[in-house]
Amino acid sequence: MQPRNMSMSGVVDLAAVKAAGEAKAKAEHARAQGGAGAVPPSSLVIDVDEAGFERDVLQRSNEVPVVIDFWAEWCEPCKQLSPLLERLTQEYGGRFVLAKIDVDANQMLMQQFGIQGIPAVFAVVAGQALPLFQGAAPEAQIRQTLDQLIQVAEERFGLTGITVGDEAGVEEPAAAVVPEGPYDALLEAAVQALDAGDFGGAVQAYKNVLSDDPGNTEAKLGLAQAELLARVQDLDPQKVRQEAADNPADVQAQISAADLDLVGGHVEDAFGRLIEAVRRTTGEDRDAARVRLLELFEVVGPEDPRVTTARSALSRVLF
Repeated sequence: MQPRNMSMSGVVDLAAVKAAGEAKAKAEHARAQGGAGAVPPSSLVIDVDEAGFERDVLQRSNEVPVVIDFWAEWCEPCKQLSPLLERLTQEYGGRFVLAKIDVDANQMLMQQFGIQGIPAVFAVVAGQALPLFQGAAPEAQIRQTLDQLIQVAEERFGLTGITVGDEAGVEEPAAAVVPEGPYDALLEAAVQALDAGDFGGAVQAYKNVLSDDPGNTEAKLGLAQAELLARVQDLDPQKVRQEAADNPADVQAQISAADLDLVGGHVEDAFGRLIEAVRRTTGEDRDAARVRLLELFEVVGPEDPRVTTARSALSRVLF
């Protein structure tokens, strides 16, 4: 049995989690001000081919949702839809980017996405492909779909978009002053509960914050950590690892072992174990392994380079 005061040292530092929340607030302020690191509006709409797909779509989807417009020169509905998507991309100001793929020149991508007709619009969020709609849909319907995409990207993956400046570049604004948050007392209580080994109390404290502020980055990351610690506190590490070794096709055994790997600081091992489980399984088992992997990404934090590497590996397995 794991001791109740087990540590996540080497995996996630709650001080860093709080810093991530403050960074998010600063990023949102920078977006409003057109701050440093801003991209020009012209870079929000890009042409993508098979050679650049991993870089321009899969990797970029780890920082901002990527909407894909599959089109062709001979397609009349495409000539109606594409300009509308480009206009909306500029209007949404960095909440997503638009990747335009000519199906005539990129037949392999068309086949990989299972496209039967165009125009067809997909999204890729953190390496995950989502079908949005097919055909020249009404603008109101497209806006609703994009709003839902943005909401999912922020709530599930913490992707809040990128900062957009002007074509000539922007001046760096003065550093934003981040005021004391309204949930600091609850968040501090959650940290104290974690330190005391009261994982159930920490989970509830984080959930209390998220019930009022679903986008609170610190609470989301803290909740993922607390839930992980709660899952492993009664596990027998030797037994779990032996079961995982004896039954490589047992997804639940691999999931439990991955939890222990992460708690022990073996981040790459935990990610690799679940990516392999996704690769070798289908249906509900595959989805269970994928969902747990995404949960562990939340524990480590989206900015960690190990998460970025693992997201790319997961994308290759899925596609």
